[in-house]
Amino acid sequence: MFFHIVLERNMQLHPRYFGRNLRDNLVSKLMKDVEGTCSGRHGFVVAVTGIENVGKGLIRDGTGFVTFPVKYQCVVFRPFKGEILEAVVTMVNKMGFFAEAGPVQIFVSNHLIPDDMEFQSGDIPNYTTSDGSVKIQKDSEVRLKIIGTRVDATEIFCIGTIKDDFLGVINDPTAI
Repeated sequence: MFFHIVLERNMQLHPRYFGRNLRDNLVSKLMKDVEGTCSGRHGFVVAVTGIENVGKGLIRDGTGFVTFPVKYQCVVFRPFKGEILEAVVTMVNKMGFFAEAGPVQIFVSNHLIPDDMEFQSGDIPNYTTSDGSVKIQKDSEVRLKIIGTRVDATEIFCIGTIKDDFLGVINDPTAI
């Protein structure tokens, strides 16, 4: 789920940022460029927690930009198969529902929803049990299990299930 790792990146800096606070400018540019991004190998970068090393800059011919190798520590979020997550439902349709757990979007197919839950179309589409005691709709909080992940270069997609013990709705927005 969450990992604290060390990564490296070559940062290009314009000459106008050179001076007394060169390192501060480099760190703020690193945070702006890296936080919130996703690499398929490491996952979503949540936050840069520290700078381990800033190497010697290399001047780029013709531009004046300088490339600095920066080694930094960061917290990354990477979901794995078999992991249990709590997520917020963002969309419900007859095929299943989409939920978000932080930056990860998870699809739960109607085949991976318990058999006693039926899709109800209408103003607010939802999955409801036959006795009406449990309802999954937009903004419901659900606990789900990831059964598959697909990793692209810049995004991670997950398939989840709530057809297991202790999984399902944990907070219904209509019950408030």
